[in-house]
Amino acid sequence: MTIRQITVVGTGLIGGSLALALRQRRLVERVVGCDREEILAEACARNAIDDGFTDAVRAAEGSRIVVLAAPVGQILDLIDRLGPCLPPDTLLTDVGSTKAEIARRARIVFGERAAQRFLPGHPMAGKELSGIEQADGELFRGAVWFLTPLAGQELTQPLVADYIHLLEGVGARTVALGAEQHDLLCAWTSHLSQMLSTALAATLADFREDFAADFGAEVDLSQVGGRALRESTRLAASPYHIWRDIALTNTENIAQAIQRLEQHLAHIRENLRTPELREEFERARQFKNSHRGTETQRRD
Repeated sequence: MTIRQITVVGTGLIGGSLALALRQRRLVERVVGCDREEILAEACARNAIDDGFTDAVRAAEGSRIVVLAAPVGQILDLIDRLGPCLPPDTLLTDVGSTKAEIARRARIVFGERAAQRFLPGHPMAGKELSGIEQADGELFRGAVWFLTPLAGQELTQPLVADYIHLLEGVGARTVALGAEQHDLLCAWTSHLSQMLSTALAATLADFREDFAADFGAEVDLSQVGGRALRESTRLAASPYHIWRDIALTNTENIAQAIQRLEQHLAHIRENLRTPELREEFERARQFKNSHRGTETQRRD
């Protein structure tokens, strides 16, 4: 089936990039956006959408696929609002960074028809900066796009297969797994990195204030630290409103990952003058080297 029109609710970085990619590759005839008026105006100016509406119900009219590209909390609200309004032959999907709570809400709203009406998804792509200004039609090229099917949902069923075809058309690699597995995996591979970068930047902010108080001089730590510090704190620029919802809907997994990190940091602190520090460095180096080949392939 050829999808004539698709609606993207939320035309920020992820939604705007998806809309832009679909239009650049002419994978659908028409892309409709939903957001605030000023964001829609920018999305139109960037040729990311053909038309836009501030009301999600109106924006979804005439679309066979509706993508919820918003923070997790808003996605949950949109499922409640849009679910009862959409025609039964329209597929609702999302790009939320956590999946278990979203899948649970979809089952509540759609009931026995949930597997035919909703497909949870999450692209492992993004930047530390958000907004339509950061949209990139190549953002998903080579990126994993997780799909966490609901019970009884087949990825070969109508509309679901069509949507997967669109995702592959924008360069993504779709991978299916359970919602709980997804949330655990992302807590360790994505959410922990964000919390670490945030904690490091906050610690450095404290140090900068202490340094100025002790020595009567301010110092630009980003320049002193060089590339390593800039890369380590890059994610600290990420917006709180997005990560608040992730923390609220994946609390236990993130807390467990942070606790394990705390244990390793404590071990390093306690062994700064013992051979066990070398063992920790060696273990970390082996992990990094084991992934170096994969990283090279992805860049290629």
